[in-house]
Amino acid sequence: GGKKKPAAAGKKDKAQSQKKSKKDDASSTLLALQYKKADAFADWYSDVIVLSEMISYYNISGCYILRPWSYAVWGSIQRWFDDKIRPLDVDNCYFPMFVSKGRLEKEKDHVEGFAPEVAWVTKSGDGDLAEHIAIRPTSETIMYPAFADWISSHRDLPLKLNQWSNVVRWEFKNPTPFLRTREFLWQEGHTAHATIEEADEMVMTILDLYRGVYEDLLAVPVIRGYKTEKERFAGGYMTTTCEAYIPTSGRAIQGATSHNLGQNFGKMFDISFQDANGKAAIPWQTSWGITTRTIGVMVMVHGDDQGLVMPPAVAPVQVVIVPIVNKKVGYDDLRPYCEKLKATLEAEGLRVKFDDRTIYNPGWKFNHWEQKGVPVRVEVGPRDLENKQCRVCVRHDGSKSDKPTEDGTIGPFMKGMMSDIQKAMFEKVRKERDDHLVKVWKWEDFTPNLEKGNLILTPWCGPEFQDEEEQVKDKSKAEGLERSGGEEDERCAVSVAGKTLCIPFDQPDLPEGTKCFYTGKPAKCWVLWGRSY
Repeated sequence: GGKKKPAAAGKKDKAQSQKKSKKDDASSTLLALQYKKADAFADWYSDVIVLSEMISYYNISGCYILRPWSYAVWGSIQRWFDDKIRPLDVDNCYFPMFVSKGRLEKEKDHVEGFAPEVAWVTKSGDGDLAEHIAIRPTSETIMYPAFADWISSHRDLPLKLNQWSNVVRWEFKNPTPFLRTREFLWQEGHTAHATIEEADEMVMTILDLYRGVYEDLLAVPVIRGYKTEKERFAGGYMTTTCEAYIPTSGRAIQGATSHNLGQNFGKMFDISFQDANGKAAIPWQTSWGITTRTIGVMVMVHGDDQGLVMPPAVAPVQVVIVPIVNKKVGYDDLRPYCEKLKATLEAEGLRVKFDDRTIYNPGWKFNHWEQKGVPVRVEVGPRDLENKQCRVCVRHDGSKSDKPTEDGTIGPFMKGMMSDIQKAMFEKVRKERDDHLVKVWKWEDFTPNLEKGNLILTPWCGPEFQDEEEQVKDKSKAEGLERSGGEEDERCAVSVAGKTLCIPFDQPDLPEGTKCFYTGKPAKCWVLWGRSY
């Protein structure tokens, strides 16, 4: 998103929209988006999340106010996920947000992974604290001492807990609402199992739920796979991920991760149990999390130059009814008809809003609900009242049609329309992603494909080659900067370097004798690379 703003972008539009809206309603100025998504993506994103009333800025850098319009999306994800983990016997709980220095630093690799981002409480009132206390960057070191108390026999396993909480990671890189923030909301699941097989099954089951959050709720396709050893969770044994793609910026973004932690944390925190044969054993543990980053991914993937475009599955309002009055037919004439239509649609389980505010004209309302991304707008004017119909306007493709309201078909029609919209939004983005998914067999094609904003599959010598992976990152960054003639600030959250996203579960055929695209060693697998957030 580091593109320059077009000079005096949108000044004319801004002036016009201010002039127009003053005429509409002196107390409220409605601004159109000032930036085009394709021209100034980062500015467009900031504009959309504020104008759609998702985010308000706050006076501490990297912290943002989640307004009801975005928090409702998080609520939908929460309810869906809770309903899915309950049958897996996962129980919700809550642990403190503070962790002592000693506990946080117990697992060496783990703390090194998080150390630069940990925020510390060092004072209380005027006095210094005897021991500094960390605010959780993640809760392994907070939960696992309790696991050690609770687990002593194979009968205590499996232990499966989840918590919905906030996390603080005091990042040095430039913050972006939803994507990279100093405080964010998430769920984190933590389980302990008697065998590695059970732990692996848990990891994969949860990863598929994360796929469901992105694909079934947010209409964003993801690629599932394993992280390489270099990119896996600090202190863990195996990390799985689902990776999304943002077509406008040609960048990947990590969607959610699910980890098999192995027995490492069990050893560090003295978690052990007597197995069925009376022998002492260490449990296999998992941890997994998904965050409010989901909302940012949804905005970036689906939004357009008018504003948000909400997938119906998570839209706080799925249908907005806007009455259109004239001199002969006023609000009082239209209200009963609109209220009846609202009740009909709500009976189908739809989330419906009747915008009967008289201080705003229809044009203002159309613009307002378009910016907020409501999937369907229903217009009801004098002619619709007379003909017992309504005009149905679809947000994501701009289509319009007139539908009868009194013959019993409007409810089922609108309910069906929601799943049609959801599917169409998903397929559109999947096609865009697949059009940017390429195979590269030799190094010289690598950076040029990154430049085109592609996701790249390459033959690779194996997940254990960490130094070579770092070399690819450095070399592609150097080539990328050379091509653009620019420099990269180390605070930049969007590097031009190509990095590994995952080793996809879905592996294309690897012909016998294929060489790694970088080292020339025999290739063991296909790896997915890209520029990433």
